[in-house]
Amino acid sequence: MKQLIIYVGFLIIMVTGLTGCYRDVILPDAAVDPDGPPQAVSFKNEIAPMVNTKCALAGCHVSGAHKPYMKLDESYLQIVSGGFVNTIVPKQSIMYQKMNAEMREYIPSATDRQKIYDWIRNGALNN
Repeated sequence: MKQLIIYVGFLIIMVTGLTGCYRDVILPDAAVDPDGPPQAVSFKNEIAPMVNTKCALAGCHVSGAHKPYMKLDESYLQIVSGGFVNTIVPKQSIMYQKMNAEMREYIPSATDRQKIYDWIRNGALNN
C-alpha cells in the first residue's frame, strides 16, 4: 500500500511538472526583401539616432576620427555631402556597402540596415 501511494504521488508530480512546462519561441529578424517597395523612413527620428548610438558612440565616427562624422547635429551633412550615399544607384552607396560588409557588426539588425537602405532609396531626405 505504501509503495502504491509513492507511485501515485510520483505520477502526480510528473504529470503536474510536464503540463507546467512551456517553450520559449525566439523568432529571428523577419525576412526582409531588400528590393521591395521602400518604406518611409525619417532621418531625424530613425536614422540619426541609430548611427549616433551605433557608430559615433563606438568612438569611430566622431569628430576628428573616421568620416562621416555621426554626431546628431552634423551627421546628415557629413553623410550626404561627403559622397556616402548614391540616390541614383543606392546599392553603390558607400554607406550601404560598408554597413553590409565590414561595418555589419555595428549594425547587426537586418531591419536597421533595411531602414538605412530605404532612406537612401527614398532620396536621402533630411526629414
